Amino acid sequence: MTAPRKIGVLGGMGPEATVMFMARVIQHTKARDDADHIPMIVDNNTQIPSRIKRLIEGQGEDPVPTLAAMARGLEAQGAQALAMPCNTAHNYAAEIQAAVRIPLLNMVELTARQILNTAGAGKPVGILASPAIKITGIYDKAFAALGLRSLYPEDQDRILAAIRAIKASSTDAGAREIFADACRELHRRGAGTMLVGCSEFSIIADAVPDGLPAVDSVDVLVNATIGFALA
Repeated sequence: MTAPRKIGVLGGMGPEATVMFMARVIQHTKARDDADHIPMIVDNNTQIPSRIKRLIEGQGEDPVPTLAAMARGLEAQGAQALAMPCNTAHNYAAEIQAAVRIPLLNMVELTARQILNTAGAGKPVGILASPAIKITGIYDKAFAALGLRSLYPEDQDRILAAIRAIKASSTDAGAREIFADACRELHRRGAGTMLVGCSEFSIIADAVPDGLPAVDSVDVLVNATIGFALA
């Protein structure tokens, strides 16, 4: 049996989400022994300049040099593809890809295609993500190329508060309530599918109310990672 290919993980955004991504890769890999599992080289860098300050507040250090250096470091250590379980950081996907010769498994593009394949282009997609996702339009652009439409919760400040609360404590009950309320709001306004488009929200994705279809972007990246590593 050919050994799985090595995956470099651009992590630390946030650290618990990085560990969750790794755990899901392990859980969903069919393995009989250690050697059947996917080797992951992880840079769990919690010191990457804040994407929130840069994209939402319009101030702060540019995270691109740090992300590009991380990508080059992972490539130098033998990674054959990169995975980055942070939707907001995909605003810098082009710059990261330009820094290396190995592919970046683009979670945003992969998720858009997954939604098109499973839900079609009828109803709009409800996006549960950092306000930076709406500001930068990274899902809007990926969706437009596929004929999909976006719908966002009206109170983006409340969404950001929930994300900050999860970063502080993933067991925060108030964050779960905000997340579930946003799902119900988007459903009332016509969303056919919920997109869990923030890895902090992926930690509490079980809070999507029963009966509402949802696609978790981290799960999409997990499947792509396993597919690439075992191809």
